[in-house]
Amino acid sequence: MLYGLDYPAPGAPELATRVAELTSAETVDYGLDHGAWVPLRLGWPEADIPVAQLSVQPQRDPAHHWRLGRALAPLRDEGVLILASGAATHNLRAYFSNDERAAERSRSFTDWLSDAVTQGRTDELLDYRARAPEAVFAHPTDEHLLPLFVALGAGGGAGRVLHRSLDGSLAMDTYAWG
Repeated sequence: MLYGLDYPAPGAPELATRVAELTSAETVDYGLDHGAWVPLRLGWPEADIPVAQLSVQPQRDPAHHWRLGRALAPLRDEGVLILASGAATHNLRAYFSNDERAAERSRSFTDWLSDAVTQGRTDELLDYRARAPEAVFAHPTDEHLLPLFVALGAGGGAGRVLHRSLDGSLAMDTYAWG
């Protein structure tokens, strides 16, 4: 179903070049991943804003992604919106199971996440697997939470909650910095 949808936003090659300068990233045109175009489609349904996507590196840790965000921070002063999308929890096995405690376990993690983000506890966030309750349950693998660390790095300090929601064990909480 997702493959049948289109989001024809104009590209931003100058921005992609600037991102490469700031991060030493390689510029490659793969088109937009659903992790980018789904939130963009909701926020800008006319697809009339230029977009450049920076992919996460799932083999790298949260600290690497936080450093990427720190490197991107100057873009904020250049009028660039840094939008990082992922999921506050992402355990599809639990979502499709009959685990009666799945929502409770996810809520335990997202409550911790919300407190850590809004209190600016960067060191704890970067070590979330060891410090957060239910971290491994909420994120069997890191890749869907890694964009949060890019946003955390770009924003610096404490963030604020824009939205919190839980559908079964899947949470799509939203935070902003600045």
